[in-house]
Order: sequence, then C-alpha cells, then structure tokens
Amino acid sequence: MKFQDRAKINIKAGDGGNGSKSFRREKYIEYGGPDGGDGGRGADVVFRAVPNVNTLIDYRFRRDFRADNGANGSGRQRTGKSGETMYLDVPTGTVILSENGEIEYADLNQDGMEYRALRGGNGGWGNVRFKSPTNRAPMHANDGLPGEERTVLLQLKLIADIGLVGFPNAGKSTLLAAVTAARPKIANYPFTTLHPQLGVMYAHDREFVLVDLPGLIEGAHAGVGLGDLFLGHAERTKMILHIIDGTEEDWAARYKTIRNEIEEYDADLGAISLSSKPEIIVINKQDAVEPDAWKERTKKFSAFLKRSKSRTTNHQPPATIPISAAGRTGIEELIAVVEKEFLGL
Repeated sequence: MKFQDRAKINIKAGDGGNGSKSFRREKYIEYGGPDGGDGGRGADVVFRAVPNVNTLIDYRFRRDFRADNGANGSGRQRTGKSGETMYLDVPTGTVILSENGEIEYADLNQDGMEYRALRGGNGGWGNVRFKSPTNRAPMHANDGLPGEERTVLLQLKLIADIGLVGFPNAGKSTLLAAVTAARPKIANYPFTTLHPQLGVMYAHDREFVLVDLPGLIEGAHAGVGLGDLFLGHAERTKMILHIIDGTEEDWAARYKTIRNEIEEYDADLGAISLSSKPEIIVINKQDAVEPDAWKERTKKFSAFLKRSKSRTTNHQPPATIPISAAGRTGIEELIAVVEKEFLGL
C-alpha cells in the first residue's frame, strides 16, 4: 500500500428535500384541505478516526464526496426520508484543515473520534404548515435548504512514541530493523526511505512505537530535498532519537544542521514543539571507524555538547549512545536508556 499523508478533497452535505404542496381529495370526506408533508433533512458529513490504517491513500484518486439529499415530502403529511450520514474514515492522527491549511478544524488523535464537518440542509415545509384561519388552502411550500460545501485539507500526523531523525544514510532504517520487526528498505544511497516507517520496540513489559522519518538535509524546513513534508509526523512523538553517522568526521556539524532544521520548523509554525522534546543522540556505525578515531571524535563531540548546553540552559546534555545497528552492538544499552528516559517523562 502506497503511503499518503496529505490529501485535498471537496465535500458537500446533502440538500434538504422540498416540502410538498398537496391537498386531500378523499371520497366521503366533506372538507378537504392541505396535507403536504415536509422534506427530509440532507445528510451530514462526518470524519471518523479508525485504527489499523496509517495512510490517506483512499483519498488520492477520489476527491469529491457528496452526501445523500433528503427526499421530498408528499401528500397525507408524509415527511420525506432524511439522508443517511456520510462517514469518511481516516487514520487516527489525521488533522482536518482549511483548504489553505491555515485553519485547523479538528485533530482526530484518538481511535473513534468524530468530527462533523458539514451539516445537511433542512427540509422544506409542506403546505400544511401554512394553514391558518385566514388561509385555509395555502398554495405554497418551502424548498429544502442546500447542504454546506467545503474543500478541506487532510494531513496525517502519525502517532508514535519515538521519532528517528537524521541525515540520509545515517542508519535510521537499519536501526529500526534492529530494534523492531519492521523491514524498511535499506540501501547504500541517499533518501532510501521515501515515506515514514513504523515499528514497535519491546523493553521488558513496555512497548514503544517508533517512526523512521525520511532523511533531512540542510534547508529541509524550506523545502530542500524531501523538505519538511515528514517533520509533522514527529510532532506527536514524546522523544526524538537523533541518529548521526559515526563515519563522518565532524559529528557536531551534522548535529547542528539537523537541530537547526527542527528549530526553523518550529519557528515556521510559530510554536515550540519538536525542539523542546527529550532527545537521545545515537552515534551509529561504530564498527566502521578505527577505535582511535572514534575516541577522538567522541571527545570532541562531548565537549561541543557541554559548551552548547552551557550557553543555552542549565540542563544536562542529552545522552549519547554509540551503536552499530548493522552489527547489532549497543542495541541493548540503547533500549535501556530509552526505557529509563521514558520513565522520567
């Protein structure tokens, strides 16, 4: 199934049915009179969050959704049938936005949540409603009201406990495969991961949902590379695992670039969300670097973290864990640190 996390669709609630203009004409009934029934109400449009679905692919090719109209009223004061509510199922974590994305209508972040996006039009009154002592034979009835219509933007923000961020080829997919049962595509070229991948990591009696986000590069918040299309999936996470390729000489430069993209993303939103989340730094590919070089880079990076933290906050630098995802070394230590950090949240 192809992953799709954004879709723009047109939705329209049902129109109300027309009221009936009818008169009684029954044998042996001395006095007739109006008996036109009301029109039925048009159907509403409701978005519903459903579990076990993590893509908006159903809205990729079909963009127009119209709910049923109400039926017209008829004689003998019979009201027309109302339209049945149209339910549009979306993955849990879907945000309903205005067409331009500036207004948030609803955030369906729990299974079973519903949002009534549009209301159907009221049915028109039949002519029996207009009968009065001075107007015993009303010759008019109301038309039904039109249902609401709108274009909305659906944006999926996956719900996960931990987000994996880092440059392309830092080893995020390899780490995901090492700690979960997920089998993401792994290859020796940039942007192997083209859409977020989910996996479940187990630690004792706890389980954590991980999301592997496509690699970020400098300028991602402004649309460079894969852009910021996938940073939104990290908004709901409780923690970030920042993966750094240990074969790079300057770990600090790589770290600063990704942190800058996260902070710029927050600035574009006008709020602090990603940059304030707890973070664990994972230095990957330990088995691909000479021990002396690894020791020297570790020393420089630790000094950089202490300097940068001392200039900004009084908090301790984030934990730094060396691993080899491909060689499965350091994985148990990483899981233990993740579990400990979660207990402190």
